[in-house]
Amino acid sequence: MPHGLILGIESSCDETAAAVVERGARTLSSVVASQIATHARYGGVVPELASREHLRAIVPVVRAALAEAGVSLADLDAIAVTSGPGLAGALLVGITYAKALAFAQCLPLIAVNHLEGHIHAVLLQQRQTASEQTVYEALALVVSGGHTHLYLATPTLGTWQYRLIGRTLDDAAGEAFDKVAKLLGLGYPGGPWIDSLARFGDPHAVPFAFSRIKTKLHLAGKAPRTKAAQTAPIADLDPHFLFSFSGIKTAVLRYVELHQMRDEAAARVSRMLASARPPQTKEEALALCPQPTLDLIASFQHAVVGDLMKKTFAAAESLGATRILVTGGVAANNELRTRFTAEAAHRSLTVAFPTLALSTDNAAMIAAAAWPRFKAAAFAPPDLTATPSLALGT
Repeated sequence: MPHGLILGIESSCDETAAAVVERGARTLSSVVASQIATHARYGGVVPELASREHLRAIVPVVRAALAEAGVSLADLDAIAVTSGPGLAGALLVGITYAKALAFAQCLPLIAVNHLEGHIHAVLLQQRQTASEQTVYEALALVVSGGHTHLYLATPTLGTWQYRLIGRTLDDAAGEAFDKVAKLLGLGYPGGPWIDSLARFGDPHAVPFAFSRIKTKLHLAGKAPRTKAAQTAPIADLDPHFLFSFSGIKTAVLRYVELHQMRDEAAARVSRMLASARPPQTKEEALALCPQPTLDLIASFQHAVVGDLMKKTFAAAESLGATRILVTGGVAANNELRTRFTAEAAHRSLTVAFPTLALSTDNAAMIAAAAWPRFKAAAFAPPDLTATPSLALGT
């Protein structure tokens, strides 16, 4: 009789992670080796360095996850691994190691889409805290450094089906956060710095606005121009539920140039190198950034969160969805959680987020997403390989 123990392995970007989860509902261990220190000096993830760090970390991280869970490889029922989307070299490290372990232990291998994993991060959190395990259809917003997608997630015969409702046409929301933070001379990753500094600024000081996205005739029938997962052609998606964050990134750049903030941002870099944590008080924030910069940061964050809210709740109303899941690295943002929660309450909808630890990339979400596939015997083929632009759903 299987115990339902699945070892999950995640290596899609810049975190090497392993976790043991029981029946998709109880996390026995979750270990994450971050590469932030490696990539911080470059202001973003360097793919070649990421692959090298995964090679160094994968074995000790898996061993630590098994030890923390108090189990051995012989106790496992399956091994799950992220097969995409993500960086090709990074994905291959996790896939190759997972395939070797599965072969050596005669265990089934389960391939998991990284985006599905993020959705199951919320479901895992709910399974661990709820007294009942009833599952319901939900509208899921996956918002991170590489993705901004809206899916209708529907439980069907013990598994989950996903229908793409909307997505970004260019930058993901988290990518916009990182690029604006870099422009302003802040630390990497930029999301936590923007989140920390925004609370000291005026969110209405700079009137950023998002224009309505219109489907261009010459793009009809073509996939979105984006580095993220390939999905349905633009013409198949409702333009009301499409996102675009390259415009606001450019607007911030123009504002910085117009108000001569370039030198100030350059000087901030040296101060950032000496700072080990985001500011906790108004005085600390002002020592790092003058008030106009704090106002710019607050206005930028307010506008991005507002756009995410507007289109997510519009999609929920259009689809008749009463349950919203918000997940991914940007789901850790304090303003996003506060405003989504308030708007959901105003509309009599339920909204759920993962814990902060499960918001960013981790392997517990991969093992949790693998459980329905394990029960359905949906195992990966022997020739499984990385799919950097892997799509989710229809």
